[in-house]
Order: sequence, then C-alpha cells, then structure tokens
Amino acid sequence: MEFKATNYMNSYTMTKKMRPLFFIAVYLLSGSLVLFTGCKQRTDPSEEAAVEAKTPVTVTNIATEPMADVIELNAHSTFLKKNSVKATVSGRIASIELNPGDVVKKGQLLLTLRTKESAAMEGYTPADSSMRFKGLIRVKAPRAGVISSVLHQNGDNVMEGDELVQIAEQGSLVFLLEVPYELNQVVGKTHSCKIILSDNREFDGTISSRLPVMDAQSQTVSYIVRVKGTVALPENLIAKVRLIRTAKNNATVLPKDAILSNETQSEFWVMKMINDTMAVKVNIKKGLENSEKVEIASPSFLKSDRFLLSGNYGLPDTAKVKIQKLK
Repeated sequence: MEFKATNYMNSYTMTKKMRPLFFIAVYLLSGSLVLFTGCKQRTDPSEEAAVEAKTPVTVTNIATEPMADVIELNAHSTFLKKNSVKATVSGRIASIELNPGDVVKKGQLLLTLRTKESAAMEGYTPADSSMRFKGLIRVKAPRAGVISSVLHQNGDNVMEGDELVQIAEQGSLVFLLEVPYELNQVVGKTHSCKIILSDNREFDGTISSRLPVMDAQSQTVSYIVRVKGTVALPENLIAKVRLIRTAKNNATVLPKDAILSNETQSEFWVMKMINDTMAVKVNIKKGLENSEKVEIASPSFLKSDRFLLSGNYGLPDTAKVKIQKLK
C-alpha cells in the first residue's frame, strides 16, 4: 500500500508540473490555426479576383476597300525656258519701264538705252537740226512671260552683249523631282502623280522625262514633272510629289492600331475575339499600308470577325477582355 501511494503521489506531482506546458501547447496550436485560417481568407479572394480580371477593350471589323502603296518625294519648281535680253549696243540705261515679277507681252517695251555716242554729244546742239542725234534704243520683250530679274538700274553703263533682263515663260514651269536611285525603276514606270504645295493645294502632274545627270552627293536623279493646266507659281517653290507604287481595288484592311509587332518589327499579329470575353493572338503578314490602315495579306478573315482596336497592347496570347462601346 505504501508503494502504491508513493507512485500515485509521484504521478500527481508530474501531472501538476506538465499542466502549464500543456496549456501553452494548446494556445500555440490555436493561434496557428487562427493565423492559417486568416491567411487563407485573405488570399483566396485576391486570387479569384485576379482570375476574373478583364481588360477593357474596343473592337473593330475587317474591311474591304481600295488600297495603294504611296511614296512621297521632294521637288522644286523651275522654268525650263528663260529668255535673256541683252544690250545690242554700248551705252547707258536711260529708263526702265518694268520691275521683277511683272507679266509682259511679246513686243512690250522693257527699257531704253542711250548710246555712248549720244551721251558724248549730249551738250552739243548743231545749227542744222537734221544733224541732231538722240541715240535712244528701245529694248522690247522677245517673248511673253514674267520678268524674273532686272540686272541693272537707271544710269548704269552697259557694254554690248551685257544681260539686261531675264523673262521666264510661264508655260515652261515644271517641277524637278529628286528621286533616289533605288527608286529609279519605280518612278520610271509611273506617269501620273499629285503635286502637293505647302499651303495644301494639290495639282495633277505628269512625269514627262528624266535628266541625264545625277547629283553626285545625294545620288538622286531628277525627273521633270509637268503641271496639268496653267498655274502661276514662283520659281524654287518646294513641293511634295505623291506617287502610287502599287494599288489594289479590293484589299482586306484593318486600322493600324489593331496591328501589334515585336521590337524588331519582324513579326506582326492581331488579337482576335473568339467569343464575347476571350481574345487570342493570331500571327499575320502585312501587305500594302498607308498612314491609317494596313492590308492583311494572310491569313484570310471573315467580315464578321472582331479584332481588338484599343487595350490590346501587352496582352498575353490568350486574354479575358471586356468590350466597351466606342463613343
């Protein structure tokens, strides 16, 4: 009996010592469960929200319309025919009737020359009136046109053969088109073009011929572009000449904003809608393009197909989207 009582007392003593450790273990376990439950409650909703996130986008459809590959090159105006009016005698300019920019007719008076002999006898008055010599030479326009330059002033002394006036024939106004040599074959096959001035006026033009000399520094060839109709333009006016390289009447096109590419511009693709909430990446090959639209050379699409127009940048190959209406 004494042994049993001793064992019971020892067991009771050990149980009393372990009781605080038991409660500590219970508290730690309860805290871990609460923490785990709380983390799980905070994580699951965010993961579900990330899965359900949809990118707002706008969509567009394929279109079939005429498409042209257009190139624009620089040109400047010039007069092919310029008439140089020269002095037929040595003398002094007595009067100038016109100024640069004036339009003249054929045979119209330009200026008057006084010969050097007449100038030498200016203070001499002979008794016989028949011996009087005025020595005035009237210089007239050989062709109709516009006076591009007057090279002397009143009272200037000139020698025989000196250039006095330049008259540009308005009908000889052309544009010299500067073409890089690599485009020489393309421009050579084109006859019609558009001439666009800096004030946004446009004229129809025709490429008539090519000059036989190249510019050594820029390696460009000059083509003569004639303006259809009669226009009054100054010389050395800078303009743009628009040429059509190739054209198609029924091209399958999309807006440029719908086309995506890699950094090296070697691959192109579109994001196509497969239903109302899902868009997938489709690789394409481009054809003709202009400042606003791009021809889709391949693959073939239906007119009912929808493509992302905005919100498409940076999307993965498959993305959930939400279509917004265009305002």
